[in-house]
Amino acid sequence: MISGQDTLPPVHAVAHPADAAGAPRSVSVAARLAGLPARTTRLLREAQRAIEARRAAQAEEVLLRAQPACADHPEFLRLLGLTRHLQKRRGEALAALRRALELSPADPLILTNIGSVLRAAGEHAAAEATLRRACSLAPDLAAVWYNLGLALGADARPAEAADAHAQALRCEPDHVNARLAHADCLRTLGRIAEAAAGYRAVLRRAPRNARAWSKLANLKTVRLDADEAAMLDRLHADPALSADERMTIGFARVKALEDQERYADACAAVLAVNTAKRRQVQWDAAGFSQRAAEIAAAFATTPATASPDDLGSEVVFIVSMPRSGSTLTEQILSSHPEVEGAGELPDLAEVINGESRRRGLAFPAWVARARPDDWRRLGEAYLERTARWRSARTRFTDKALANWLYVGAVRAMLPGARFVDVRRDPLETCLSCFRQGFHRGHYYTYDIDELARFRRDYERTCAFWRERHPAHVHDFVYERLLAEPERQIRALLAFCGLPFDEACLRFHENRRGVRTLSSAQVREPLRRDTARAHRYEDLVGRMRAALLAAGIDPDRGPAAAESA
Repeated sequence: MISGQDTLPPVHAVAHPADAAGAPRSVSVAARLAGLPARTTRLLREAQRAIEARRAAQAEEVLLRAQPACADHPEFLRLLGLTRHLQKRRGEALAALRRALELSPADPLILTNIGSVLRAAGEHAAAEATLRRACSLAPDLAAVWYNLGLALGADARPAEAADAHAQALRCEPDHVNARLAHADCLRTLGRIAEAAAGYRAVLRRAPRNARAWSKLANLKTVRLDADEAAMLDRLHADPALSADERMTIGFARVKALEDQERYADACAAVLAVNTAKRRQVQWDAAGFSQRAAEIAAAFATTPATASPDDLGSEVVFIVSMPRSGSTLTEQILSSHPEVEGAGELPDLAEVINGESRRRGLAFPAWVARARPDDWRRLGEAYLERTARWRSARTRFTDKALANWLYVGAVRAMLPGARFVDVRRDPLETCLSCFRQGFHRGHYYTYDIDELARFRRDYERTCAFWRERHPAHVHDFVYERLLAEPERQIRALLAFCGLPFDEACLRFHENRRGVRTLSSAQVREPLRRDTARAHRYEDLVGRMRAALLAAGIDPDRGPAAAESA
Protein backbone atom coordinates (compact mmCIF):
# COMPACT_ATOMS: atom_id res chain seq x y z
CA MET A 1 0.00 0.00 0.00
CA ILE A 2 1.28 3.42 -0.82
CA SER A 3 2.22 5.20 2.35
CA GLY A 4 0.57 8.31 3.77
CA GLN A 5 -2.97 9.22 2.90
CA ASP A 6 -3.02 7.90 -0.65
CA THR A 7 -5.53 5.26 -1.60
CA LEU A 8 -4.04 3.26 -4.44
CA PRO A 9 -4.33 -0.46 -3.61
CA PRO A 10 -1.32 -2.67 -4.35
CA VAL A 11 -1.32 -5.26 -7.13
CA HIS A 12 -0.48 -8.04 -4.70
CA ALA A 13 -3.74 -7.70 -2.73
CA VAL A 14 -6.30 -7.71 -5.51
CA ALA A 15 -9.25 -9.75 -6.63
CA HIS A 16 -9.73 -11.30 -10.03
CA PRO A 17 -12.80 -10.40 -12.12
CA ALA A 18 -15.78 -12.53 -11.24
CA ASP A 19 -15.67 -16.09 -12.36
CA ALA A 20 -18.60 -17.95 -13.83
CA ALA A 21 -20.26 -18.23 -10.43
CA GLY A 22 -20.06 -14.47 -9.93
CA ALA A 23 -17.62 -14.57 -6.99
CA PRO A 24 -14.19 -12.94 -7.33
CA ARG A 25 -11.19 -14.89 -6.21
CA SER A 26 -7.85 -13.54 -5.04
CA VAL A 27 -4.98 -14.02 -7.44
CA SER A 28 -1.33 -13.16 -7.64
CA VAL A 29 0.36 -10.39 -9.55
CA ALA A 30 1.31 -12.95 -12.16
CA ALA A 31 -2.33 -13.77 -12.81
CA ARG A 32 -3.17 -10.13 -13.56
CA LEU A 33 -0.31 -10.04 -16.05
CA ALA A 34 -1.01 -13.44 -17.60
CA GLY A 35 -0.48 -13.66 -21.35
CA LEU A 36 1.86 -10.71 -21.62
CA PRO A 37 5.46 -11.10 -22.88
CA ALA A 38 8.08 -11.50 -20.17
CA ARG A 39 9.69 -8.13 -20.92
CA THR A 40 6.34 -6.35 -20.72
CA THR A 41 5.55 -8.09 -17.43
CA ARG A 42 8.85 -6.88 -15.98
CA LEU A 43 8.13 -3.33 -17.11
CA LEU A 44 4.63 -3.30 -15.61
CA ARG A 45 5.99 -4.63 -12.31
CA GLU A 46 8.59 -1.86 -12.38
CA ALA A 47 5.89 0.74 -13.05
CA GLN A 48 3.84 -0.57 -10.13
CA ARG A 49 6.82 -0.23 -7.80
CA ALA A 50 7.39 3.33 -9.00
CA ILE A 51 3.72 4.15 -8.36
CA GLU A 52 3.88 2.71 -4.85
CA ALA A 53 6.93 4.93 -4.23
CA ARG A 54 5.03 7.91 -5.68
CA ARG A 55 7.59 8.36 -8.46
CA ALA A 56 5.14 9.34 -11.18
CA ALA A 57 7.74 10.47 -13.73
CA GLN A 58 9.57 7.14 -13.50
CA ALA A 59 6.31 5.20 -13.77
CA GLU A 60 5.34 7.15 -16.88
CA GLU A 61 8.72 6.53 -18.52
CA VAL A 62 8.48 2.79 -17.88
CA LEU A 63 4.89 2.60 -19.11
CA LEU A 64 5.88 4.33 -22.35
CA ARG A 65 8.39 1.55 -22.95
CA ALA A 66 5.77 -1.10 -22.24
CA GLN A 67 2.98 0.53 -24.25
CA PRO A 68 3.67 -0.92 -27.74
CA ALA A 69 3.11 -4.45 -26.43
CA CYS A 70 0.09 -3.83 -24.19
CA ALA A 71 -1.57 -0.52 -25.02
CA ASP A 72 -5.08 -1.93 -24.59
CA HIS A 73 -4.40 -4.35 -21.74
CA PRO A 74 -6.47 -3.61 -18.60
CA GLU A 75 -3.47 -3.77 -16.26
CA PHE A 76 -1.45 -1.35 -18.39
CA LEU A 77 -4.41 1.03 -18.49
CA ARG A 78 -4.93 0.68 -14.74
CA LEU A 79 -1.31 1.57 -14.01
CA LEU A 80 -1.46 4.44 -16.50
CA GLY A 81 -4.55 5.74 -14.71
CA LEU A 82 -2.79 5.58 -11.33
CA THR A 83 0.19 7.43 -12.76
CA ARG A 84 -2.05 10.18 -14.10
CA HIS A 85 -3.75 10.30 -10.69
CA LEU A 86 -0.40 10.89 -8.99
CA GLN A 87 0.27 13.64 -11.54
CA LYS A 88 -3.12 15.20 -10.64
CA ARG A 89 -4.28 14.75 -14.24
CA ARG A 90 -7.61 13.37 -13.07
CA GLY A 91 -9.49 13.55 -16.34
CA GLU A 92 -6.86 11.44 -18.05
CA ALA A 93 -6.71 9.13 -15.02
CA LEU A 94 -10.44 8.46 -15.19
CA ALA A 95 -10.34 7.95 -18.96
CA ALA A 96 -7.62 5.29 -18.66
CA LEU A 97 -9.28 3.54 -15.73
CA ARG A 98 -12.70 3.53 -17.36
CA ARG A 99 -11.22 1.99 -20.50
CA ALA A 100 -9.61 -0.67 -18.31
CA LEU A 101 -13.02 -1.32 -16.76
CA GLU A 102 -14.58 -1.73 -20.20
CA LEU A 103 -12.06 -4.48 -20.87
CA SER A 104 -12.50 -6.05 -17.42
CA PRO A 105 -15.95 -4.92 -16.29
CA ALA A 106 -16.14 -6.76 -12.97
CA ASP A 107 -12.63 -6.06 -11.69
CA PRO A 108 -12.96 -4.77 -8.11
CA LEU A 109 -9.43 -3.37 -8.10
CA ILE A 110 -10.09 -1.15 -11.12
CA LEU A 111 -13.37 -0.07 -9.54
CA THR A 112 -11.51 0.77 -6.34
CA ASN A 113 -9.01 2.87 -8.25
CA ILE A 114 -11.80 4.72 -10.05
CA GLY A 115 -13.52 5.35 -6.72
CA SER A 116 -10.31 6.76 -5.25
CA VAL A 117 -9.86 9.19 -8.15
CA LEU A 118 -13.49 10.28 -7.90
CA ARG A 119 -13.04 10.85 -4.16
CA ALA A 120 -9.96 12.98 -4.77
CA ALA A 121 -11.98 15.05 -7.25
CA GLY A 122 -14.67 15.65 -4.63
CA GLU A 123 -17.29 13.55 -6.48
CA HIS A 124 -18.46 11.87 -3.29
CA ALA A 125 -21.69 10.23 -4.51
CA ALA A 126 -20.04 8.72 -7.59
CA ALA A 127 -17.06 7.55 -5.54
CA GLU A 128 -19.29 5.85 -3.00
CA ALA A 129 -21.40 4.09 -5.66
CA THR A 130 -18.27 2.81 -7.45
CA LEU A 131 -16.62 1.60 -4.25
CA ARG A 132 -19.78 -0.12 -3.02
CA ARG A 133 -19.88 -2.02 -6.30
CA ALA A 134 -16.28 -3.09 -5.67
CA CYS A 135 -17.24 -4.24 -2.17
CA SER A 136 -20.10 -6.33 -3.57
CA LEU A 137 -17.71 -8.00 -6.02
CA ALA A 138 -14.95 -8.59 -3.47
CA PRO A 139 -16.52 -8.63 0.01
CA ASP A 140 -13.48 -10.39 1.51
CA LEU A 141 -10.93 -7.90 0.17
CA ALA A 142 -9.78 -5.40 2.80
CA ALA A 143 -8.56 -2.82 0.27
CA VAL A 144 -12.02 -2.15 -1.15
CA TRP A 145 -13.59 -1.61 2.29
CA TYR A 146 -10.68 0.59 3.33
CA ASN A 147 -11.14 2.84 0.30
CA LEU A 148 -14.88 2.97 0.84
CA GLY A 149 -14.17 4.10 4.39
CA LEU A 150 -11.91 6.87 3.11
CA ALA A 151 -14.61 8.03 0.71
CA LEU A 152 -17.26 8.10 3.43
CA GLY A 153 -14.92 9.97 5.73
CA ALA A 154 -14.18 12.56 3.05
CA ASP A 155 -17.95 12.99 2.73
CA ALA A 156 -18.13 13.84 6.47
CA ARG A 157 -19.83 10.56 7.42
CA PRO A 158 -17.46 9.28 10.13
CA ALA A 159 -19.78 6.70 11.67
CA GLU A 160 -20.33 4.94 8.32
CA ALA A 161 -16.61 5.29 7.55
CA ALA A 162 -15.77 3.61 10.86
CA ASP A 163 -18.05 0.68 9.93
CA ALA A 164 -16.31 0.28 6.55
CA HIS A 165 -12.84 0.32 8.13
CA ALA A 166 -14.01 -2.19 10.74
CA GLN A 167 -15.08 -4.48 7.90
CA ALA A 168 -11.65 -4.06 6.29
CA LEU A 169 -10.09 -5.16 9.59
CA ARG A 170 -12.36 -8.21 9.75
CA CYS A 171 -11.02 -9.14 6.31
CA GLU A 172 -7.41 -8.38 7.19
CA PRO A 173 -6.69 -7.73 10.91
CA ASP A 174 -3.12 -6.58 10.17
CA HIS A 175 -4.17 -3.90 7.65
CA VAL A 176 -2.29 -1.03 9.29
CA ASN A 177 -3.81 1.81 7.27
CA ALA A 178 -7.34 0.55 7.92
CA ARG A 179 -6.64 0.36 11.66
CA LEU A 180 -5.27 3.91 11.65
CA ALA A 181 -8.22 5.16 9.61
CA HIS A 182 -10.67 3.38 11.93
CA ALA A 183 -9.06 5.07 14.93
CA ASP A 184 -9.24 8.40 13.09
CA CYS A 185 -13.00 7.96 12.72
CA LEU A 186 -13.35 7.15 16.42
CA ARG A 187 -11.41 10.32 17.25
CA THR A 188 -13.70 12.35 14.99
CA LEU A 189 -16.72 10.87 16.75
CA GLY A 190 -15.31 11.82 20.15
CA ARG A 191 -14.52 8.24 21.19
CA ILE A 192 -11.07 9.33 22.29
CA ALA A 193 -10.12 6.40 24.54
CA GLU A 194 -11.02 3.94 21.77
CA ALA A 195 -9.06 5.98 19.23
CA ALA A 196 -5.99 5.93 21.49
CA ALA A 197 -6.37 2.16 21.88
CA GLY A 198 -6.47 1.83 18.09
CA TYR A 199 -3.28 3.81 17.56
CA ARG A 200 -1.56 1.88 20.33
CA ALA A 201 -2.66 -1.39 18.75
CA VAL A 202 -0.82 -0.36 15.58
CA LEU A 203 2.27 0.53 17.61
CA ARG A 204 2.29 -2.86 19.31
CA ARG A 205 2.50 -4.46 15.86
CA ALA A 206 4.70 -1.76 14.29
CA PRO A 207 6.49 0.31 16.96
CA ARG A 208 8.34 2.31 14.28
CA ASN A 209 5.17 3.56 12.59
CA ALA A 210 5.65 7.34 12.62
CA ARG A 211 2.07 8.09 11.55
CA ALA A 212 0.66 6.14 14.48
CA TRP A 213 2.91 7.99 16.93
CA SER A 214 1.86 11.33 15.44
CA LYS A 215 -1.83 10.51 15.64
CA LEU A 216 -1.53 9.29 19.23
CA ALA A 217 0.39 12.41 20.27
CA ASN A 218 -2.21 14.62 18.58
CA LEU A 219 -4.90 13.30 20.88
CA LYS A 220 -4.16 16.33 23.01
CA THR A 221 -5.99 15.05 26.09
CA VAL A 222 -4.28 11.63 26.12
CA ARG A 223 -1.07 11.38 28.14
CA LEU A 224 1.91 9.49 26.75
CA ASP A 225 3.42 7.36 29.51
CA ALA A 226 7.04 6.91 30.54
CA ASP A 227 7.53 3.77 28.45
CA GLU A 228 6.18 5.54 25.35
CA ALA A 229 8.43 8.53 26.00
CA ALA A 230 11.45 6.22 26.30
CA MET A 231 10.47 4.44 23.09
CA LEU A 232 10.25 7.76 21.27
CA ASP A 233 13.67 8.76 22.63
CA ARG A 234 15.20 5.56 21.25
CA LEU A 235 13.34 5.77 17.96
CA HIS A 236 14.27 9.40 17.37
CA ALA A 237 17.96 8.45 17.73
CA ASP A 238 17.68 5.62 15.20
CA PRO A 239 19.84 6.48 12.16
CA ALA A 240 17.68 4.24 9.96
CA LEU A 241 14.75 6.69 10.12
CA SER A 242 14.04 8.71 7.01
CA ALA A 243 14.12 12.49 7.34
CA ASP A 244 10.33 12.70 7.20
CA GLU A 245 9.92 9.97 9.80
CA ARG A 246 12.43 11.66 12.09
CA MET A 247 10.47 14.92 12.00
CA THR A 248 7.14 13.18 12.56
CA ILE A 249 8.61 11.26 15.49
CA GLY A 250 10.28 14.46 16.69
CA PHE A 251 7.01 16.35 17.11
CA ALA A 252 5.40 13.36 18.86
CA ARG A 253 8.42 13.19 21.16
CA VAL A 254 7.89 16.81 22.21
CA LYS A 255 4.42 15.84 23.49
CA ALA A 256 5.82 12.83 25.32
CA LEU A 257 8.56 14.89 26.99
CA GLU A 258 5.97 17.42 28.13
CA ASP A 259 3.77 14.69 29.54
CA GLN A 260 6.76 13.47 31.56
CA GLU A 261 7.42 17.07 32.69
CA ARG A 262 10.84 17.05 31.03
CA TYR A 263 10.40 20.62 29.88
CA ALA A 264 14.06 21.45 29.25
CA ASP A 265 14.33 18.39 27.01
CA ALA A 266 11.04 19.31 25.33
CA CYS A 267 12.32 22.82 24.64
CA ALA A 268 15.52 21.51 23.03
CA ALA A 269 13.52 18.93 21.06
CA VAL A 270 11.00 21.43 19.67
CA LEU A 271 13.75 23.81 18.54
CA ALA A 272 15.64 20.99 16.83
CA VAL A 273 12.67 19.49 15.01
CA ASN A 274 11.46 22.87 13.77
CA THR A 275 14.93 23.74 12.49
CA ALA A 276 15.02 20.47 10.56
CA LYS A 277 11.49 20.91 9.23
CA ARG A 278 12.18 24.47 8.06
CA ARG A 279 15.00 23.19 5.86
CA GLN A 280 12.48 20.99 4.04
CA VAL A 281 9.74 23.51 3.30
CA GLN A 282 9.50 26.63 1.20
CA TRP A 283 8.01 29.78 2.70
CA ASP A 284 8.40 33.33 1.45
CA ALA A 285 7.53 35.49 4.46
CA ALA A 286 8.09 38.78 2.62
CA GLY A 287 6.05 37.57 -0.35
CA PHE A 288 3.17 36.54 1.89
CA SER A 289 3.19 39.89 3.70
CA GLN A 290 3.07 41.63 0.35
CA ARG A 291 0.14 39.50 -0.76
CA ALA A 292 -1.80 40.26 2.44
CA ALA A 293 -1.17 43.97 1.91
CA GLU A 294 -2.27 43.73 -1.73
CA ILE A 295 -5.51 42.02 -0.70
CA ALA A 296 -6.28 44.77 1.79
CA ALA A 297 -5.47 47.45 -0.79
CA ALA A 298 -7.76 45.78 -3.35
CA PHE A 299 -10.68 46.15 -0.93
CA ALA A 300 -9.90 49.63 0.38
CA THR A 301 -13.24 50.46 -1.25
CA THR A 302 -15.94 47.83 -0.95
CA PRO A 303 -16.80 46.63 -4.48
CA ALA A 304 -20.24 47.28 -5.89
CA THR A 305 -22.25 44.08 -5.90
CA ALA A 306 -25.48 42.76 -7.32
CA SER A 307 -25.84 40.40 -4.38
CA PRO A 308 -28.92 41.07 -2.21
CA ASP A 309 -28.11 42.35 1.28
CA ASP A 310 -29.21 39.10 2.91
CA LEU A 311 -27.38 36.74 0.53
CA GLY A 312 -25.15 34.53 2.66
CA SER A 313 -26.98 35.16 5.94
CA GLU A 314 -26.91 31.38 6.42
CA VAL A 315 -23.15 31.21 6.93
CA VAL A 316 -20.85 32.21 9.78
CA PHE A 317 -17.20 32.34 8.76
CA ILE A 318 -14.82 31.65 11.63
CA VAL A 319 -11.42 33.21 11.02
CA SER A 320 -8.30 32.66 13.10
CA MET A 321 -4.73 31.51 13.23
CA PRO A 322 -4.25 27.81 13.96
CA ARG A 323 -4.38 26.74 17.61
CA SER A 324 -6.39 29.81 18.64
CA GLY A 325 -9.75 28.29 19.57
CA SER A 326 -11.57 28.19 16.23
CA THR A 327 -12.69 24.57 16.71
CA LEU A 328 -13.93 25.45 20.20
CA THR A 329 -15.87 28.39 18.75
CA GLU A 330 -17.42 26.16 16.12
CA GLN A 331 -18.27 23.59 18.79
CA ILE A 332 -20.11 26.26 20.77
CA LEU A 333 -22.04 27.52 17.74
CA SER A 334 -22.86 24.04 16.43
CA SER A 335 -24.37 23.15 19.81
CA HIS A 336 -27.17 25.54 18.84
CA PRO A 337 -30.11 23.70 17.21
CA GLU A 338 -30.04 26.06 14.21
CA VAL A 339 -26.32 25.70 13.36
CA GLU A 340 -24.38 22.96 11.54
CA GLY A 341 -20.63 22.86 12.15
CA ALA A 342 -19.15 22.19 8.71
CA GLY A 343 -15.48 22.48 9.69
CA GLU A 344 -12.64 23.60 7.45
CA LEU A 345 -14.34 23.77 4.07
CA PRO A 346 -12.31 24.16 0.87
CA ASP A 347 -15.17 25.79 -1.04
CA LEU A 348 -14.46 29.49 -0.56
CA ALA A 349 -10.83 29.19 -1.65
CA GLU A 350 -11.86 26.98 -4.57
CA VAL A 351 -14.44 29.51 -5.77
CA ILE A 352 -11.87 32.31 -5.57
CA ASN A 353 -9.17 30.20 -7.24
CA GLY A 354 -11.58 29.08 -9.93
CA GLU A 355 -12.31 32.71 -10.80
CA SER A 356 -8.57 33.38 -10.93
CA ARG A 357 -8.11 30.52 -13.41
CA ARG A 358 -11.05 31.73 -15.50
CA ARG A 359 -9.58 35.21 -15.75
CA GLY A 360 -5.93 34.16 -16.00
CA LEU A 361 -5.10 36.50 -13.10
CA ALA A 362 -4.17 35.67 -9.53
CA PHE A 363 -6.31 37.00 -6.69
CA PRO A 364 -6.55 39.90 -5.93
CA ALA A 365 -5.34 41.27 -9.29
CA TRP A 366 -8.77 40.72 -10.86
CA VAL A 367 -10.79 42.37 -8.07
CA ALA A 368 -10.89 45.79 -9.76
CA ARG A 369 -12.19 44.18 -12.96
CA ALA A 370 -15.03 42.26 -11.31
CA ARG A 371 -18.51 43.55 -12.06
CA PRO A 372 -21.43 43.55 -9.59
CA ASP A 373 -22.91 40.48 -11.32
CA ASP A 374 -19.59 38.65 -10.97
CA TRP A 375 -19.67 38.97 -7.20
CA ARG A 376 -23.23 37.67 -7.08
CA ARG A 377 -22.30 34.76 -9.33
CA LEU A 378 -19.40 33.83 -7.06
CA GLY A 379 -21.54 34.10 -3.93
CA GLU A 380 -24.23 31.89 -5.41
CA ALA A 381 -21.58 29.39 -6.51
CA TYR A 382 -20.31 29.16 -2.93
CA LEU A 383 -23.82 28.65 -1.56
CA GLU A 384 -24.53 25.98 -4.15
CA ARG A 385 -21.32 24.13 -3.26
CA THR A 386 -22.17 24.23 0.45
CA ALA A 387 -25.90 23.47 0.21
CA ARG A 388 -25.47 20.08 1.91
CA TRP A 389 -24.59 21.84 5.18
CA ARG A 390 -28.06 23.43 5.28
CA SER A 391 -30.02 20.23 4.72
CA ALA A 392 -30.77 19.66 8.42
CA ARG A 393 -30.19 23.11 9.97
CA THR A 394 -30.68 26.62 8.64
CA ARG A 395 -27.17 27.95 9.38
CA PHE A 396 -23.65 26.58 9.09
CA THR A 397 -20.10 27.52 10.00
CA ASP A 398 -17.06 27.56 7.73
CA LYS A 399 -13.74 27.70 9.59
CA ALA A 400 -11.16 27.18 6.84
CA LEU A 401 -7.97 28.77 8.14
CA ALA A 402 -7.35 30.86 5.00
CA ASN A 403 -10.75 32.58 5.23
CA TRP A 404 -9.31 35.69 6.91
CA LEU A 405 -7.70 36.66 3.62
CA TYR A 406 -11.07 36.64 1.83
CA VAL A 407 -13.28 38.75 4.10
CA GLY A 408 -13.37 41.60 1.57
CA ALA A 409 -14.31 39.25 -1.26
CA VAL A 410 -17.02 37.59 0.82
CA ARG A 411 -18.52 40.96 1.73
CA ALA A 412 -19.08 41.52 -2.00
CA MET A 413 -20.15 37.94 -2.69
CA LEU A 414 -22.33 37.36 0.37
CA PRO A 415 -23.27 40.63 2.08
CA GLY A 416 -25.35 38.80 4.69
CA ALA A 417 -22.49 36.62 5.95
CA ARG A 418 -20.97 37.11 9.39
CA PHE A 419 -17.35 36.74 10.51
CA VAL A 420 -16.12 35.69 13.93
CA ASP A 421 -12.47 36.64 14.50
CA VAL A 422 -11.15 34.17 17.07
CA ARG A 423 -8.03 35.34 18.87
CA ARG A 424 -5.85 34.03 21.65
CA ASP A 425 -2.83 35.43 23.47
CA PRO A 426 -0.11 35.87 20.78
CA LEU A 427 2.60 34.12 22.81
CA GLU A 428 0.41 31.12 23.57
CA THR A 429 -0.84 30.95 19.98
CA CYS A 430 2.63 31.10 18.47
CA LEU A 431 4.04 28.63 20.99
CA SER A 432 1.20 26.18 20.26
CA CYS A 433 1.80 26.50 16.52
CA PHE A 434 5.55 26.01 16.98
CA ARG A 435 4.98 22.82 19.00
CA GLN A 436 2.69 21.37 16.34
CA GLY A 437 3.83 19.34 13.38
CA PHE A 438 1.17 20.01 10.75
CA HIS A 439 0.21 17.33 8.24
CA ARG A 440 0.45 19.82 5.38
CA GLY A 441 0.81 23.56 4.86
CA HIS A 442 1.34 26.17 7.61
CA TYR A 443 5.00 26.40 6.61
CA TYR A 444 5.39 29.69 8.47
CA THR A 445 5.15 27.85 11.81
CA TYR A 446 8.61 26.26 11.68
CA ASP A 447 10.62 29.47 12.21
CA ILE A 448 10.05 31.78 15.16
CA ASP A 449 10.62 35.03 13.25
CA GLU A 450 8.42 33.94 10.33
CA LEU A 451 5.70 32.84 12.73
CA ALA A 452 5.76 36.27 14.40
CA ARG A 453 5.52 37.98 10.99
CA PHE A 454 2.55 35.83 10.06
CA ARG A 455 0.85 36.80 13.31
CA ARG A 456 1.48 40.46 12.41
CA ASP A 457 -0.01 39.98 8.93
CA TYR A 458 -3.05 38.26 10.43
CA GLU A 459 -3.63 40.98 13.04
CA ARG A 460 -3.17 43.85 10.57
CA THR A 461 -5.48 42.33 7.98
CA CYS A 462 -8.23 41.44 10.46
CA ALA A 463 -8.00 44.93 12.02
CA PHE A 464 -8.48 46.32 8.51
CA TRP A 465 -11.63 44.22 8.01
CA ARG A 466 -13.02 45.17 11.43
CA GLU A 467 -12.51 48.86 10.70
CA ARG A 468 -14.36 48.68 7.38
CA HIS A 469 -17.07 46.19 8.32
CA PRO A 470 -17.67 46.65 12.07
CA ALA A 471 -21.22 45.31 11.95
CA HIS A 472 -20.13 42.08 10.28
CA VAL A 473 -16.93 41.14 12.19
CA HIS A 474 -17.11 40.02 15.83
CA ASP A 475 -14.12 39.62 18.14
CA PHE A 476 -14.22 36.37 20.11
CA VAL A 477 -11.26 36.31 22.49
CA TYR A 478 -10.25 33.03 24.10
CA GLU A 479 -9.08 34.58 27.39
CA ARG A 480 -12.34 36.50 27.77
CA LEU A 481 -14.28 33.31 27.12
CA LEU A 482 -12.41 31.62 29.98
CA ALA A 483 -13.09 34.55 32.29
CA GLU A 484 -16.82 34.96 31.59
CA PRO A 485 -18.11 32.11 29.39
CA GLU A 486 -21.85 32.79 29.54
CA ARG A 487 -21.51 36.49 28.79
CA GLN A 488 -19.19 35.87 25.85
CA ILE A 489 -21.33 33.06 24.42
CA ARG A 490 -24.48 35.17 24.70
CA ALA A 491 -22.74 37.99 22.82
CA LEU A 492 -21.54 35.57 20.14
CA LEU A 493 -25.04 34.19 19.58
CA ALA A 494 -26.55 37.68 19.49
CA PHE A 495 -24.01 38.74 16.84
CA CYS A 496 -25.00 35.70 14.76
CA GLY A 497 -28.69 36.62 15.08
CA LEU A 498 -29.40 33.49 17.13
CA PRO A 499 -31.53 33.21 20.25
CA PHE A 500 -29.68 32.08 23.35
CA ASP A 501 -29.67 28.32 23.92
CA GLU A 502 -28.36 26.63 27.07
CA ALA A 503 -26.83 23.84 24.96
CA CYS A 504 -24.13 26.27 23.83
CA LEU A 505 -22.87 26.47 27.42
CA ARG A 506 -22.61 22.67 27.44
CA PHE A 507 -20.72 22.49 24.14
CA HIS A 508 -18.57 19.61 25.41
CA GLU A 509 -21.67 17.38 25.33
CA ASN A 510 -22.08 17.98 21.58
CA ARG A 511 -21.50 14.64 19.84
CA ARG A 512 -20.92 15.98 16.32
CA GLY A 513 -17.95 14.80 14.29
CA VAL A 514 -14.83 16.97 14.76
CA ARG A 515 -11.94 16.37 12.38
CA THR A 516 -9.37 18.93 13.53
CA LEU A 517 -6.42 18.61 15.92
CA SER A 518 -8.64 19.92 18.72
CA SER A 519 -11.16 17.07 18.42
CA ALA A 520 -10.38 15.71 21.88
CA GLN A 521 -10.06 19.08 23.61
CA VAL A 522 -13.51 20.35 22.60
CA ARG A 523 -15.10 17.28 24.24
CA GLU A 524 -14.09 18.68 27.64
CA PRO A 525 -15.41 21.68 29.62
CA LEU A 526 -13.41 24.90 29.52
CA ARG A 527 -10.07 24.65 31.31
CA ARG A 528 -7.98 27.48 32.66
CA ASP A 529 -4.72 25.50 32.79
CA THR A 530 -3.93 25.36 29.08
CA ALA A 531 -1.20 28.05 29.08
CA ARG A 532 2.29 26.66 28.42
CA ALA A 533 4.49 29.73 28.05
CA HIS A 534 5.73 29.52 31.65
CA ARG A 535 7.20 26.07 30.91
CA TYR A 536 9.38 27.30 28.04
CA GLU A 537 11.16 30.36 29.40
CA ASP A 538 14.10 30.33 26.96
CA LEU A 539 11.92 29.61 23.92
CA VAL A 540 9.30 32.14 25.00
CA GLY A 541 12.01 34.77 25.40
CA ARG A 542 12.97 34.29 21.75
CA MET A 543 9.34 34.30 20.68
CA ARG A 544 8.63 37.46 22.67
CA ALA A 545 11.56 39.21 20.97
CA ALA A 546 10.34 38.08 17.54
CA LEU A 547 6.83 39.39 18.20
CA LEU A 548 8.19 42.72 19.38
CA ALA A 549 10.36 42.96 16.26
CA ALA A 550 7.23 42.30 14.18
CA GLY A 551 5.41 45.15 15.90
CA ILE A 552 3.28 43.09 18.30
CA ASP A 553 3.39 43.69 22.06
CA PRO A 554 2.96 40.18 23.49
CA ASP A 555 2.23 41.48 26.96
CA ARG A 556 -0.95 43.27 25.89
CA GLY A 557 -2.60 40.15 24.56
CA PRO A 558 -5.79 40.11 22.47
CA ALA A 559 -8.13 40.94 25.33
CA ALA A 560 -6.16 44.04 26.29
CA ALA A 561 -5.87 45.10 22.67
CA GLU A 562 -9.63 44.85 22.21
CA SER A 563 -10.34 47.16 25.13
CA ALA A 564 -7.64 49.68 24.23
